[in-house]
Amino acid sequence: MLRVLAVDDEKPLLEELLYLLRSDARVSSAVGASDATEALRRVTRALESGPDGLHGIDVVFLDIHMAGLTGLDVARLLAGFARPPLVVFVTAHEGFAVQAFDLKAVDYVLKPVRPERLAEAVRRACAQLGRPTQPEAAADPAVPAQRGAAPEVAVADRSTEQIAVELGGVTRFVAISDIAYVEAQGDYARLHTDDGSHLVRIPLSTLEERWAARGFVRIHRRHLVALGRIDELRLDGGTTSVRVGAAELQVSRRHSRELRDLLMRHATG
Repeated sequence: MLRVLAVDDEKPLLEELLYLLRSDARVSSAVGASDATEALRRVTRALESGPDGLHGIDVVFLDIHMAGLTGLDVARLLAGFARPPLVVFVTAHEGFAVQAFDLKAVDYVLKPVRPERLAEAVRRACAQLGRPTQPEAAADPAVPAQRGAAPEVAVADRSTEQIAVELGGVTRFVAISDIAYVEAQGDYARLHTDDGSHLVRIPLSTLEERWAARGFVRIHRRHLVALGRIDELRLDGGTTSVRVGAAELQVSRRHSRELRDLLMRHATG
């Protein structure tokens, strides 16, 4: 069994990577770090606790492009440790493969990460460490893993009525009418429904353009809201906000007047 550290400075990508790693039966633990400094601190603590210690790390799954030290910089520093963990690079860029393997990386996985490709990287790490390379029991792909929250990634629209969301290799369809609001997370967006949320690999600006005819309006650089799901409009000391279910969302000044006009027209049919 592998003890894994995943490092990525983009939170949605880190969450997705951790979910996939925790879903692999050959991984006993997977923790995350959002930057190089935190990663090095965790590895140092792991080495101090010894190979069988509570905080042990066998493999680091490492992004290359990060603020501050890059993944390549981190790998070079790890190489100087007395008992360094193995390194698997996980990156959106193909051009660093030669440097990665010069640093004796176990594998080089390109984003967007495919579960089967990540599983192969885990197998290679197991083989190099002399661990069993096959899971003890194959997981049912139709049953989501129970080890942590499951980021979901949109793959395509099946129609104008639904958006397809992939979770651990299983694709299901979320009705656009069930989406109350959308939150920007970098180049990703999180769809909020009454039953939870779904992370999709689509920019908010793209969804704004696609769903304008379906009643979705931009209220802030971070939020797109279904007009019919707004329960309250609040004005307080020059600031505007809306309540959508249990969520209260700020409305930017540049969108306030347009939103009030839209709500009035919507209320009067």
